[in-house]
Amino acid sequence: MKRFLGIFGLIVSLSTFASKVDTVLVKSPLMSKEVEVVIIIPDAALVNTNKAFPVIYLLHGYGGNAYTWRGLKPDLDKIADEKGIIFVCPDGKNSWYWDSPKNPSYRYESFISTELVEYMDASYNTLADRRGRAITGLSMGGHGALWIAFRHKDIFGAAGSTSGGVDIRPFPTNWEMSNQLGEFAQNKKLWDQHTVINQLDKIQNGDLALIIDCGLGDFFLAVNQGLHSRLVARDIDHDFILRPGEHNETYWKNSIDYQILFFSKFFSQLNNR
Repeated sequence: MKRFLGIFGLIVSLSTFASKVDTVLVKSPLMSKEVEVVIIIPDAALVNTNKAFPVIYLLHGYGGNAYTWRGLKPDLDKIADEKGIIFVCPDGKNSWYWDSPKNPSYRYESFISTELVEYMDASYNTLADRRGRAITGLSMGGHGALWIAFRHKDIFGAAGSTSGGVDIRPFPTNWEMSNQLGEFAQNKKLWDQHTVINQLDKIQNGDLALIIDCGLGDFFLAVNQGLHSRLVARDIDHDFILRPGEHNETYWKNSIDYQILFFSKFFSQLNNR
């Protein structure tokens, strides 16, 4: 089934399990283009239109797209039904989810934190409050989720990272980061300013519910341990999990279950108030 939803774009609806999967083209005036987004809506949100549902924004890694998370975790549809959570998976290209200081057509921080959140709250029966929003991602998306959450704690109440590239500076020639920041040697200040590990001055303990995990065989292990140490030094509570695994799909398929459980507990606090 195809239909147009106002100015926001084209939606293609598919039924899997009892949930619904929408593939949406969301217009971004900031970037003068449309961004593809996969949205998984639990059955309860379709049946009970008077109830607001929490949302987890899932960010893909380098080389991924809007379909990455659903391909990686096909039972997200079932989890959406079981947990009563809406999952939102935007295509972030290879942007590292920055507003690039070098490329004005890449403003994915603003797109996700403003345009996409506003689209979701206007188009679906979301819990339109930071207490009903979480954001996480894998690898590049782990960096992006923490980058956005640290800088927009008024929008997101919880954030996570699995196998995240949480300090980009040890990898100056990798994953097209120089396309967004310029070459490292000539732009060290920009690289310092655009790495997650240097954003901790923007949060205090209690601002965000945080979960960070990494495999013991992951090439991002050291930078995740560094982020953990800095969070501890600043007395910022967070869950930090190291388990056997490498930077691969096998690890992410397992780790995301723990993150969804963490966010579900965060959302459940709303029902206890």
